[in-house]
Amino acid sequence: MSESTDPDAAGPPGAAVPARPPVPAEPAAAAPGAGTGPAAEIAAGYAFTGLALDLGALLWDGACLPEHQIRIPLSMLNRHGLVAGATGTGKTKTLQLVAEQLSAQGVPVFLADIKGDVSGICAPGVPGDRVARRAADVAQEWEPTGYPSEFYSLGGLGTGIPVRATVTAFGPVLMSKVLRLNQTQEQSLGLIFHYADAKGLELVDLKDLRAVTAFLVSDQGKPELKGIGGLSAVTAGVILRALTAFEQQGASEFFGEPEFDTAEFLRTAADGRGLVSVLELPAVQDKPQLFSTFLMWLLADLYADLPEVGDLERPKLVFFFDEAHLLFNGASKAFLESITQTVRLIRSKGVGVFFVTQTPKDVPADVLAQLGNRVQHALRAFTPDDAKALKATVRTFPRSGYDLEELLTGLGTGEAVITVLSEDGAPTPVAATRLRAPRSLMGPVDAAALDRAVKSSPLYPRYAEPVDRESAYEKISAEQAAAEAAAERAAAAAEAGKQAGAAGRAGAGRGAPKPDPSLAEQVVGSGLFRSLARSVGTQLGREISRSLFGTARRRR
Repeated sequence: MSESTDPDAAGPPGAAVPARPPVPAEPAAAAPGAGTGPAAEIAAGYAFTGLALDLGALLWDGACLPEHQIRIPLSMLNRHGLVAGATGTGKTKTLQLVAEQLSAQGVPVFLADIKGDVSGICAPGVPGDRVARRAADVAQEWEPTGYPSEFYSLGGLGTGIPVRATVTAFGPVLMSKVLRLNQTQEQSLGLIFHYADAKGLELVDLKDLRAVTAFLVSDQGKPELKGIGGLSAVTAGVILRALTAFEQQGASEFFGEPEFDTAEFLRTAADGRGLVSVLELPAVQDKPQLFSTFLMWLLADLYADLPEVGDLERPKLVFFFDEAHLLFNGASKAFLESITQTVRLIRSKGVGVFFVTQTPKDVPADVLAQLGNRVQHALRAFTPDDAKALKATVRTFPRSGYDLEELLTGLGTGEAVITVLSEDGAPTPVAATRLRAPRSLMGPVDAAALDRAVKSSPLYPRYAEPVDRESAYEKISAEQAAAEAAAERAAAAAEAGKQAGAAGRAGAGRGAPKPDPSLAEQVVGSGLFRSLARSVGTQLGREISRSLFGTARRRR
């Protein structure tokens, strides 16, 4: 897949994308590590020589030290990361801050916006006293800036360019994991996909998969898989019930055509900045299985298509999944294994993945172990469970000069404890940090502006309208209709033959239509003859008749 520099790739609603070079990373006010003492030692761990993103200024002993800047190497963002913290501590703003700087460095970004409050990244921020104070505290040159953005939705559920996938592209393995099938059922689903491919039955949407499954256990379809194991009615019933439950989560909207090309997420704008792709998900907050399905497909598709590149100076793409606990709550073992494997392997494709959630325990341990970059906002300890989670979080950080239990409960909004991977892959010292303020709008754009941004995108005409072309469902329905019509014709022909036979047998007693009467018949039919016949005995009448006309005419 290749990047595009389409000048119409995107633009913030209500504001033009400034045609200027990418914003460079701001230098620290003083060389990190200057001076002596614990603060200087911590700062020295963030004195990177390559490209880096500026997160904020070091906090030490209750003071903000703008001369000591905390940064993250751009080349290490494909080692994945976690942004965690209690509600209201500034996680989403941190996500926005990092996404802005990635875009400025020419790196495309994908944001999964569950709550609908990240859309403001496309519009310039609003100056104010709080922003000015924060910028002064951390030595930030703040200027309002909007970033080139595109907005998407899952299959048209909500505002955005619809993202759809076909069932065939999704494949039997991922589909089995989503439907939570056991090994035997997964193998049977693989047979269904194999049969559909061999017979040219395109599996575009869920009704196609349902139609093929039902056909293969019908009287007409049972022989089709007989030579390769067959499909039991019980297994087919499990698959069909799982599909029904999946559809109730809104999945029927996600599967279909036109299928979305994930290369669209790798584009850059005309000025060289990375495109920010925002997936608007407020409409599916109560449909976690659909969100999980999309994540599995997206990462798997990118992994399959992108070449191996190893470690790059800057990643090809960085994902941010907000409210990540929705991904993992009630997730099947197969789903967790799939996510763990994908997160581990996709790093070599130049893709970074960041999970944004409330506590590290929201993320499974095997996934958490893959996240090398950590931004931990404040945690609360109001309950015994909170206190337990706090202690567990502290144990995940390297040793430091901070009392992390006390620090994590005392951080203010927009402050965090940070440790990242240095340029040589080693963890940096733990650094309490006052974070910079995002330059874009810290909140959602209004609905009208969002709608204009979506409909003005060059991708909207390509993906907006669903296409329901002839596929497996239509082909099987047409064949079944043709078979039913043929059966009806055969039944009608059989009935006609039956009626004709009955009519023939009845005609043997009634005779065929009579021709014009002959002279003898006219005599027999005359009143004189009937009178004569009645005047003699029955037997005598029969003998007279036979002597006059011979035997009876043969029936035809």
